[in-house]
Amino acid sequence: MSKIAPRLAAYAGKYQRIRLERDDAGVLLVTLHTDGDSLIWDTTAHDELAYCFADIACDPENRVVVLTGAGEAFCDAIDFTSFTLNTPGDWDNSVFEGQRLLNNLLGIRVPVIAAVNGPASVHSEIPILSDIVLASDTTYFQDAPHFPGGIVPGDGIHTAWLYALGPKRGKYFLLTGQKLTAREAKDAGAVDEVLAPDQVLPRALELAHGMAQKHTLTLRYTREVLTRELKGLMHDQIGYGLAHEALAALDM
Repeated sequence: MSKIAPRLAAYAGKYQRIRLERDDAGVLLVTLHTDGDSLIWDTTAHDELAYCFADIACDPENRVVVLTGAGEAFCDAIDFTSFTLNTPGDWDNSVFEGQRLLNNLLGIRVPVIAAVNGPASVHSEIPILSDIVLASDTTYFQDAPHFPGGIVPGDGIHTAWLYALGPKRGKYFLLTGQKLTAREAKDAGAVDEVLAPDQVLPRALELAHGMAQKHTLTLRYTREVLTRELKGLMHDQIGYGLAHEALAALDM
């Protein structure tokens, strides 16, 4: 085991928007939040996730990852005032970290389970890219900030949702700002189980602990083979999408 790879003790307190807790079975619970309540997407969350997912991916003691949100929503609000995207230099940083965010999420070497605790209308691609997606019956998925707000949906959300729903449904979802309920998402194949709000996290942890009993290399290599196609798609498309998102924004 590498002596210089990240260890939880070194990065657990590093992030303002991400709470990290790991139990003795090696199940890492990742909770997104703003001051302990539901996450309000801002530049801090954007930047932190780009690096936190890399820490998680490189920590050999993580055996299964459970991703959830605090409060009653996974992420249902955005603080546009926190972003400064007026110049090519501003966009250069955003494009760099936007690519890292999703590529590092997919680079996690063990299974990832999303426990979607409520509405996910902002960066809903993050939970939907998990290997297993559990959602509360209060959840809906949407891409509210992009095309409905006049922004190109090019930061990987286009790849994730076209992959999850299929090209036809995915384009409708992105172009109309559709609110897709958890049950509709399940019927479409994007969600695996719909549960009462108080059952989502316990079910995710139950599944995670069952997986954590498997051999380490079984966990790692299963994740590798299951994400290979999606990694390729994201690698090919996210930079292209972000470039067009930036070009359109700079012309506004």
